[in-house]
Amino acid sequence: MKRIVFHLNCLERGGAERVVSVLAGQFAQWGYEVYIATEWQGEDEYTIDSRILRVHVGLSGKQEKYGRIGKFLARIFNLRRFLKKTKPDIVIAFARKANYRALTATVGMKMPVLISVRINPVGYYDFLSDKIQIPILFRRAAGCVFQTAEQRDFFPDYITKKSRIILNPINPKFLGNPIPEEREKAVVHSGRLVDFKNQLMLIEAFCEVHKKYPDYRLKIFGSDSFDGTKEKVEALIREKQAEDYVLLMGASGQLEKDMINGAFAAFSSDYEGMPNVVLEAMALGLAVVATDCPPGGPAMVITPEENGLLVPVGDVKALAEAMERLIEQPGLAKRLGKQAALIGKKASVEVISTQWKQYMEEICAEYADSSRKKA
Repeated sequence: MKRIVFHLNCLERGGAERVVSVLAGQFAQWGYEVYIATEWQGEDEYTIDSRILRVHVGLSGKQEKYGRIGKFLARIFNLRRFLKKTKPDIVIAFARKANYRALTATVGMKMPVLISVRINPVGYYDFLSDKIQIPILFRRAAGCVFQTAEQRDFFPDYITKKSRIILNPINPKFLGNPIPEEREKAVVHSGRLVDFKNQLMLIEAFCEVHKKYPDYRLKIFGSDSFDGTKEKVEALIREKQAEDYVLLMGASGQLEKDMINGAFAAFSSDYEGMPNVVLEAMALGLAVVATDCPPGGPAMVITPEENGLLVPVGDVKALAEAMERLIEQPGLAKRLGKQAALIGKKASVEVISTQWKQYMEEICAEYADSSRKKA
């Protein structure tokens, strides 16, 4: 295995995109020839290693004028043409549409495709089109990486039996930072302002906390997803007259500095894949309270009362009570944060990349062996 192609929609700031940028960078550092084939260029994208070749396989200007079916076929053709030219040892697709595209584009081609599921499959992989495509296309996959067991168990045996569960790698800048002895009276949160992260619930809960602890503030770091969530969040803050203590900090390129002095971190998602923001907060030595959201990402890394706290999805009262408990028991918050920081040993870039590398090498070896037997 010397040449790797990652395929996804773009490199705009999001969980799957960050993982691809990190993995690709590590493989390039190890001496592999790495390509990232994307459908489009986003406005705010992750920076990638200069040794990685970024390739556009999306629609041309002429193809943009095609109808829906024409555009679909053009995307498949563009990717297939690129893969024929590049001849990678393995194709790694990230997220739903990219998974389907890669598996379709490689029909009849002699190269293994490793797919990766990055979100709660309920509501994302259960449409009629999925029920048609999964039995046809997922059987072709050489393997699949899931983030949680709950995510994996949604799918049929023919894909789960050849799959792996691998955590997301934590950006090195979040590892090895000294844990502060003194913390500011601020609850911190990071994540795009988007509906499924349910920052509205977090604000509702924190407003209840603020009634008892008026010297505490809530700092929300994150960019606008432009789905209307930011406007709803701003309206709720005005309604609660919370402008002085619920602060929208915007996107930050130095969360390892902006969050580390917080009293603890709180997350309120309705669903996630494996939330990078939870891993990063834990790595900083912050006590974390998070919703036990499907498909089980927070529960994969948080053992309640040992290295964090979990609360039911959508339960404002439970989230408020958990935050109040961490304020009232700073010793508990300190102990949870100290244990949370150990996640860095399990999810460093090198550890996670090595797990991917071993799995990919297994797939390539099995594929080569199978090809020899058919020859």
